[in-house]
Amino acid sequence: MRVLVLHSHPQEHSFGRALYRKTCESLAKAGHEVDGCNLYEEGFDPVLSARDRDIYHTVPDNRELVDNYCERLLAAEGLVICTPVWNFGFPAMLKGYFDRVWLPGVSFHLEDGTLTPTLRHIRKMAAVMTYGGSRWRAFLVGDPPRKVVNRVIRAQIKIGAPVKYLAHYDMNNCTPASTGAFLEKVGKEMERF
Repeated sequence: MRVLVLHSHPQEHSFGRALYRKTCESLAKAGHEVDGCNLYEEGFDPVLSARDRDIYHTVPDNRELVDNYCERLLAAEGLVICTPVWNFGFPAMLKGYFDRVWLPGVSFHLEDGTLTPTLRHIRKMAAVMTYGGSRWRAFLVGDPPRKVVNRVIRAQIKIGAPVKYLAHYDMNNCTPASTGAFLEKVGKEMERF
């Protein structure tokens, strides 16, 4: 299975980068073809410009600056999002990826006001997330990233596709034992993906 792994953490020597590496290595070990998309290293521009917005609904012109990313998404059979959660949301880099790449004609068709998802070829999905705050604090604010993954993105991929949400909460108070255990858990889950 071809698996697109989206990563959005700027620091090379971070726990987030270690999770990304472990995710890619474990998927490859399980026999998957891994397309690691490290948005920072690739120099992805997350800004939806005035021009991008002007042509947003003009298919296929709307893909002109992000066509490579669109093609990679359309080729994927599996999707893994590996990112930190900042201020209880996706980092701007990842949010910009969704705004600029998940376009009409790519992730959905829009006709007469009716939206039809077009990512039904994605048969499995997982999210590997780290939160600075505790699970309780995330719960109090509604845990938006969890809802986006489990409700919004899930509705766009194959109906009934399995979705796994792996989260390490309270990174502000983490220990080598807690991060080590989470890294091991991610590795095992990705080998079963």
